Amino acid sequence: MSDPHRHHHAHHHRDHHDRSQDAHAHHDRSPAARWRRFAHLLAHRLTPHSHESADKLDPALEASARGLRALWVSLAVLGATALAQAAVVVASGSVALLGDTVHNTADALTAVPLAIAFVLGRRAATRRFTYGYGRAEDLAGIVIVLTIAASAVFAAWTAVDRLLDPRPVAHVPAVAVAALAGFAGNEWVARHRIRVGREIGSAALVADGLHARTDGYTSLAVLLGAGGAALGWRLADPVVGLAITAAIVLVLRDAAREVFRRLMDAVDPALVDRAERVLGEVPGVRGVGELRLRWIGHRLRAEVALVVDGEATVREAHRIAVAAEHALLHAVPRLSGALVHADPAPCPGEADPHLALAHHAPA
Repeated sequence: MSDPHRHHHAHHHRDHHDRSQDAHAHHDRSPAARWRRFAHLLAHRLTPHSHESADKLDPALEASARGLRALWVSLAVLGATALAQAAVVVASGSVALLGDTVHNTADALTAVPLAIAFVLGRRAATRRFTYGYGRAEDLAGIVIVLTIAASAVFAAWTAVDRLLDPRPVAHVPAVAVAALAGFAGNEWVARHRIRVGREIGSAALVADGLHARTDGYTSLAVLLGAGGAALGWRLADPVVGLAITAAIVLVLRDAAREVFRRLMDAVDPALVDRAERVLGEVPGVRGVGELRLRWIGHRLRAEVALVVDGEATVREAHRIAVAAEHALLHAVPRLSGALVHADPAPCPGEADPHLALAHHAPA
């Protein structure tokens, strides 16, 4: 109910502002004042200040661009780390370092489906995909979770194989250096991905950051294995390989929970509380009925039913709905828009206007 007059409202705001500027111009005609008015008007024209669809698109595109930049930077760092570790694996034969290298490589490659999802998410909605392509990020999150699971299986298989057939580890100092490099590279990438993912609201990017953090911990475990091998304990390498598997499983649980919640349209209850509180403070709102929030990619959409005065005109109810959406856009981070429905406050003896829909409700 809040959509049809946005364009008119924005033009009205601009016209009012321009008239105010013209009126003020009659009071001060000095060169300095004229320059200030020109600079102010130019800034006003160039700075978005309404909540039109075009204005909402810019933050969404910027969020996708930030996500893509984080992916390409982390891909370069992890790619260099994996290549350096692979060279040491060939020379040393360390199964623990092999597992860490494979995990690093898989982590670097998960940037590809996630990058595709970010690019798809920037496409405009169509008559078939009326909400756009933002949910492609959730599909990428599933790919990331499956990749982490595959890494755990591979690490477990190689560790058990080496337990059954122990082999000495050569070039132990090189293995230790490669492990330290793996930890440093992965921890930096993990922090970068998780920070950007949380800032733009991308659960898939956060899951990918958790994946990188797993590699950092497993690299430290490889360092312990190298230390054990240097002390003459031949089983140190495969035992550490099993510890790596356990660490991967723990992070797999966290990443799967993050992606699963997003697939099930879960949101932070604190956001719902904030939205209800803000809506209740909008002039003309007598009550907040059903309120729903859902993620579409890294942007939120809202649906809300408000109770307004039953004697209000359609225009008055629409004004309240617009004010409610405006308040939500300012109060809820990464909210791209809201569908606001106005219900009349019930009168004594009046039948519920929604009774005609009762037989469509699920049993």
